[in-house]
Amino acid sequence: MTKFTPQNARELSFASLERVRKTKAYSNLQVDETLRRHDLSPADQRLVTTIVYGTLQHQLTLEYWLKSLTQGKRLDPWVETLLLTALYQYNYLDRVPDWAVTDETIKIAKRRGNPGIRKFVTGVLHSALRQGTPDLSMIKPTAKRLSIEASVPQWLVEKFIEENGEQTTKKILQAINEPAHVSIRVNTKKSNLEAVKQQLLDEGIETTESQVATNALVVTSGNIVNSPLLRDGVITIQDESAMLAVESMDLHPQFKVLDACAAPGGKTVQIAEQLSPAQDGQVVALDIHQHKVRLIERNAQRMGVESVVKPLALDARKINDKFADEEFDRILVDAPCSGIGLLRRKPEIRYTKTAHDSQQLHQIQLAILNAVAPKVKKGGIIIFSTCTILTEENEHTVQEFLQAHPAFTLERTVTKRALKDDRDSATLTILPSDYGSDGFFISCLKRNL
Repeated sequence: MTKFTPQNARELSFASLERVRKTKAYSNLQVDETLRRHDLSPADQRLVTTIVYGTLQHQLTLEYWLKSLTQGKRLDPWVETLLLTALYQYNYLDRVPDWAVTDETIKIAKRRGNPGIRKFVTGVLHSALRQGTPDLSMIKPTAKRLSIEASVPQWLVEKFIEENGEQTTKKILQAINEPAHVSIRVNTKKSNLEAVKQQLLDEGIETTESQVATNALVVTSGNIVNSPLLRDGVITIQDESAMLAVESMDLHPQFKVLDACAAPGGKTVQIAEQLSPAQDGQVVALDIHQHKVRLIERNAQRMGVESVVKPLALDARKINDKFADEEFDRILVDAPCSGIGLLRRKPEIRYTKTAHDSQQLHQIQLAILNAVAPKVKKGGIIIFSTCTILTEENEHTVQEFLQAHPAFTLERTVTKRALKDDRDSATLTILPSDYGSDGFFISCLKRNL
């Protein structure tokens, strides 16, 4: 195998995807690095991003198709990755001509491999075009068919069906394979919704008001990343669902708040915007890693709220080493979780997580809640939230905590837009199919004694 140096958009997308699949690198970080290191046109940047995310998003579907084309023959990992990118482009990119995909893929096979591999790849591509996509409708059982159709592991599909029913599961699976929205939150310390909306429009960026969170806009066209408003901390990129945890905290300017799992600080600065340094308001923001604490500091500085943010490198489970009991009016535990609510944004999560991961995370979540519980004042509130939609990491964690802590009661989670106000449960679960935002869970634990 010869040394392969990517030279164009398709080669870069193949190389990026190979790294993600081989080393389990985060797709968003890998794509960002690739785009940063290579001088690509906007069109080529979009092509790289689309191929990497799209191939990952539809990986199980593409693998099923590839298996039918190769009679289950064992392939070198790089050859499999290359063929998956081609099948993705054939099936999902209408504007890209098949001949261009075929030609570029064969060139990569020739440069990266040997004449035998080039010949094999050529044969598979021609077979794919001749045979078309396989019929998935007859696959049994239903969970397996949905798994391959939506490219979500069967164990997770079965879990969705168990917890949400088959019809809701189908809606979830459809939603997580749709493009993710880009949403922004307006920094109320620096501006307001209408002013920001007009300023963005002047920059050629169109937005609509969020139906999920207040002080939030959804970008409908334009590139928000280059906006001076983002650089100057007038706005910040944040998913609509993620804004709800802080929105439900019922904060007051003089409060002392603990953000127990804070990095990179999106919710920390959202809390800080509602606190007043003149009234000694403060948010203590914890993370285990010092380099992530620096991210919180930079975020606070950009948003202009550093005067009320106190970042600290500390494992929340060891909070007793630093803080007295009943020191905080509010505590946010945006807990470590499987991230299953983020499948639309981070497609590789679906292939790397297991049911065992949820069980382990459940124990970590409980340990954090148990540690911080004495630190909230009587009458104070702990908001426990996650970016997953799995019961093991959400309701089960809350129920187990309440059983061990009779001083706490579960209060109804309230949002300013009264989301899902007709629900039976006190906790709030936002599914990816509800509003087109990330999946998210929020619970409100009040200390009475």
